[in-house]
Amino acid sequence: MREDLLHFVWKYKKLPLQELVTNQKESLVIVDTGLHNHLSGPDFFNAKIRIGGQLWAGNVEVHINASDWYAHHHEEDTNYDNIILHVVWYDDMEIYRKDRTIIPTLELRKYVSEDLLVNYRRLFDKRSTKFINCENDISNIDGFTLGNWLERLYIERLEQKSTLVQSLLEDSKNDWEKVTFNLLLKNFGLNINGQSFLSIAQALDFSIVRKLRGNTHQLESVLFGLGGLLDHQDSMDGYLIALREEYTYLRTKFGLVQESVQSPEYFKLRPSNFPTLRLSQIANLYERHENLFQKLMTANDLEELYTIFEVSASRYWDDHFTFGKVSKKSTKKLTRPFIDLLIMNTVLPLKFCYGRHRGKDVITAIFKIIAQIKKEDNAVLKKFNVLGLEMKTAFDSQAVLQLYKAYCTKNKCLQCVIGSSLLHGNI
Repeated sequence: MREDLLHFVWKYKKLPLQELVTNQKESLVIVDTGLHNHLSGPDFFNAKIRIGGQLWAGNVEVHINASDWYAHHHEEDTNYDNIILHVVWYDDMEIYRKDRTIIPTLELRKYVSEDLLVNYRRLFDKRSTKFINCENDISNIDGFTLGNWLERLYIERLEQKSTLVQSLLEDSKNDWEKVTFNLLLKNFGLNINGQSFLSIAQALDFSIVRKLRGNTHQLESVLFGLGGLLDHQDSMDGYLIALREEYTYLRTKFGLVQESVQSPEYFKLRPSNFPTLRLSQIANLYERHENLFQKLMTANDLEELYTIFEVSASRYWDDHFTFGKVSKKSTKKLTRPFIDLLIMNTVLPLKFCYGRHRGKDVITAIFKIIAQIKKEDNAVLKKFNVLGLEMKTAFDSQAVLQLYKAYCTKNKCLQCVIGSSLLHGNI
């Protein structure tokens, strides 16, 4: 037995409502189950319950065993002084308020149907290895229910990504251009170098970027220099020497400090994702665009965004991936799949936060853009495809990734529309 099932039973009144009696032999009528609280404190706020003909208003606490009240030391916590009902699976002992009056108890195991328990056991059956708990049923959920759930999941994903945006905004004193630079640099680094690139951005006052943005060579020298990519290089490569000299001058001029910077990695990276190329590309992006944030916010079509990100690394990198080592010649431009990632992880969360900051509804515009981007393809999404969950665009794949990471992997099935529908018997 899990406590989340008890929350589910109480919240959705999966009980014979006309037959409820407390363990103190008083009739019980649920007027309002209350507001489900997922944070600390009582499990349901502001419930309304009629016990023995008397209407009570207050909070409800849910436990597997009644004795968990004392195991969790609720008797010492003033947040639990206003508990009007204790909902439990096993009533193994009486629970008292501070004034020594008994807290009424509802023992759920007397009332929960066997059908619901069978569905619950089936959902959480651990006898066989499963990818997700509901893998035998997910393909049966109706399209309308799934579509609404995916919309909520994608917005939830935007909310999660906006946390970093809000943090950067506070640190920058509401400088949206600086936030854009920091977030772009982080996402240019992808998973392996994301934190490293962000540390470079945070070590660099954005006023310096504004001054250097028109000179790619200077901005590259600062980004490479702060990242330690100019250190420990014995090559006599002319481009490296010029960058190193430029960085030495600018480091002194602007008082640049590398101590807090995490050096980028090359290990396990494809050459196209080497930090040398990515830092050069972002330097060229800023050389090309002044007021980049405003351009990104006013672009409401995918093709407009593709045009903004139509940049390449500096010409030196046409035949190099690292300093001093010549490679086959090719222009190192941003690819469409990489731009898609920048749009999903940088532009759309920025639009979401900026719209909320200005009190404007931008969800429709965001949905329009994300629905034009091709769906992602990875091992997790392939498994959902096998289960019959069809994904057509990045909107679908982003929502499914949120489903998997926030619900499936955490066994939060009863907070998920699919799991909840299964227990309700709707699929």
